[in-house]
Amino acid sequence: MRTGEVFALTWDDIDLDNRIIKINKTVYAKDKEEKGRWYLGTTKTVGSQREVYICNALYKVLQDYKELQNNYKKKFGKNYKHYILEEVKNKYGKLVEYKIIECNSKYNRIEMVFTRKDGTYSGTDIVKYPFKIIHHELGIKCRFYDLRGSFATISLRNGCEIKDIAEVLGHKRIETTQRYYIISNEVNKNKVIKSFEESLKYYTN
Repeated sequence: MRTGEVFALTWDDIDLDNRIIKINKTVYAKDKEEKGRWYLGTTKTVGSQREVYICNALYKVLQDYKELQNNYKKKFGKNYKHYILEEVKNKYGKLVEYKIIECNSKYNRIEMVFTRKDGTYSGTDIVKYPFKIIHHELGIKCRFYDLRGSFATISLRNGCEIKDIAEVLGHKRIETTQRYYIISNEVNKNKVIKSFEESLKYYTN
């Protein structure tokens, strides 16, 4: 998932019973305003709207995380932050996006998946600190978004079809996946040569 897609998730988007995540929106920041700066809008393209299956490892993580979040709600009680969506329309009256607003009302609440312990929603900012640690203390130069490329490359190396990988990533064209997301390195290129060499041995024996 794209970074904005991940942090736009609400618990309504995650069907643990059928093990499916529905991707239908993205989150982005605007200039700081009185009520907040995070907005929900449509995905990058129509083709980006998709369903992703939840593997066993992720299923366990999400189950445990949801239970942990519920425990935090009990711990913080009235001090736990809650949010609603405010419609934002253009000058023609067409709905274009939603503003995420902190609110004490019990009605029309949205349950954001990724929040801080007290429920504070900070959009994509929530991964900034962990990745600073990754960069400066571990010496690994990568972004959260780069995990998409790792997913695509590993899946392809494990024998998955490029078309299936593209659909999971939300790409309409497989050329996009091939050009920008499949990573080639010296190890993989060497593996190609060795694989060909092994094939020659098979045919010459």
